[in-house]
Amino acid sequence: MQVISSPHNKIIKDLIALSEKSKFRKQRGLFVIEGKREFEIALKSGYELQTAFVQPELLGKPFLLEQLETQSCFEVTTELYSRIAYRGSTEGIVSIFKQKDHSLTNYKLPETPPLFLVLESIEKPGNLGAIFRSADAANIEAVIITEPVVDLYNPNCLRSSLGCVLSIPSIVCETKELQLFFKKHQIQSFAATLQNANSYLEQNYTSPTAFIVGSEAKGLKNFWRENATQNIVIPMRGAIDSMNVSVAASILLFEAIRQRSSL
Repeated sequence: MQVISSPHNKIIKDLIALSEKSKFRKQRGLFVIEGKREFEIALKSGYELQTAFVQPELLGKPFLLEQLETQSCFEVTTELYSRIAYRGSTEGIVSIFKQKDHSLTNYKLPETPPLFLVLESIEKPGNLGAIFRSADAANIEAVIITEPVVDLYNPNCLRSSLGCVLSIPSIVCETKELQLFFKKHQIQSFAATLQNANSYLEQNYTSPTAFIVGSEAKGLKNFWRENATQNIVIPMRGAIDSMNVSVAASILLFEAIRQRSSL
């Protein structure tokens, strides 16, 4: 296994660029993850390993040696690892994987009534990652992203999701394309908004369902407010009229899970 010690090595420069630059990730069709758990989730979720960088003293042995030995793998010094890893002295593995195709046209509906979560223009990587953790916990069919602001493979998103961005199928598409998809497959849509809304507890989510949430700063745009099957709201009892988008999404998802578990 080749040992790399210099931060000026082209392979290391490309690794850093993938971590820091969304445009570079899109051009190469690659992304970077850090840590053992995230590495295992990526492999289990069908992502193709491109390159792994390991620091044996931190990694410990054995750790997925068969996978690492059959792929392009480099050993890095402790000093270099501390420069390429966000968590510095922990885990001992940073890896590059190939991105997947997230187009709606390639998505296949399950036979059972699906449950989707639609995210419109979510702005903060931490929120996006937290939402994916909830989606994974609820084991929904897919997270659908429209009008994306944050790169799905943003390292902060991957870290805050604990790798769940990789475990739950995700779709990136245009809003009107998604509306036609819902109409074609008779999927009811519920827009989380204050305008013209009923309590989320008054609805039935046992048939094919999609919840739609927007950014905390601006909420949902008019399109979904006007074209969703029903607008819904989570009643507030305090001084404010909204909550963190990841918390709101969790509440909606688990109400649907509660209803479906009673069937």
